[in-house]
Amino acid sequence: MNALWLEDNKISLRDISQARKQNEALIKIRKAGICSTDLELVKGYYPYTGVIGHEFVGDIVEVDGTENASWIGQRVVGEINVVCGQCEQCLNGRSTHCENRTVLGIVNRDGTFAEYTQLPIANLHRVPASVPDEMAVFAEPLAAALEIQDQIQVKPTDRVLLVGAGRLGQLIAQTLALTGCDLRVVARHAHQQELLKARGIRIIAEEDASAHPWRSDIVVEATGSPSGFSLARRAIRPRGTMVLKSTYKGEMSVNFSSIVVDEINLIGSRCGPFEPALRLMESKQVDPTVLIAEEFKLRDGLKAFERAAETGVLKVLVEP
Repeated sequence: MNALWLEDNKISLRDISQARKQNEALIKIRKAGICSTDLELVKGYYPYTGVIGHEFVGDIVEVDGTENASWIGQRVVGEINVVCGQCEQCLNGRSTHCENRTVLGIVNRDGTFAEYTQLPIANLHRVPASVPDEMAVFAEPLAAALEIQDQIQVKPTDRVLLVGAGRLGQLIAQTLALTGCDLRVVARHAHQQELLKARGIRIIAEEDASAHPWRSDIVVEATGSPSGFSLARRAIRPRGTMVLKSTYKGEMSVNFSSIVVDEINLIGSRCGPFEPALRLMESKQVDPTVLIAEEFKLRDGLKAFERAAETGVLKVLVEP
């Protein structure tokens, strides 16, 4: 089958063979999305070799066992962490941190920029009929955005600052806005600002956020940059909560003494719940399709990655 293969920080279109995995469903990809993690993998963020990609919607074409026969033909999305169920983390309810996990298109498991991919049934979620492919492909990043509200309570009385309005930041903004909190977003690019304003979400300039430190009860940092972290740190009030919703490449210089003195709650946030994400899309409370910049065929996957890497471009989709 055709697939986008990552090796030595270079992507190529290859015709590869894929061995059928026991006890996993074979899924024919309908659409897959390019996210910031994919772009960072190409830059060398993590040493991965294989088929890249982890955001997808597809159809199940094969399963193992008669008990799973009802899944054939189902349109699904999938959680990216495949876990052992037996390690310390799995047995204590922290399966997304499984000590033996593989991660779709990221760690020791071929991903979704291909004609087919494979995942255990336990990782899969049926897509409601009213949710189109263009929306369903956002299930994984939307779930990641919702993880924030699984980790902390966001109240209508909270003053919340979101630093960053890129691919994930836009989804975080849409989900946080549903809480009724006093939300403001630092968005650099005009298109990002337009999307937020269209949903009635308030924009704040970086200089204004810096000029009024110690004002926010909750700050979500979604840039993955040292400057974004610094801005978030200045904005949070004493005993406030900082949520780090992005990975950081390399080392960062952080004044941890000030974090201790101000008694800041620091929370890392990663993967999240799929079912609430699907419900929000089904009810049209969240619309991720406004992020789509362009769609490409798999055969033009290299061009798709070039487009996704352009400044200000949000979501690029790929389909076989």
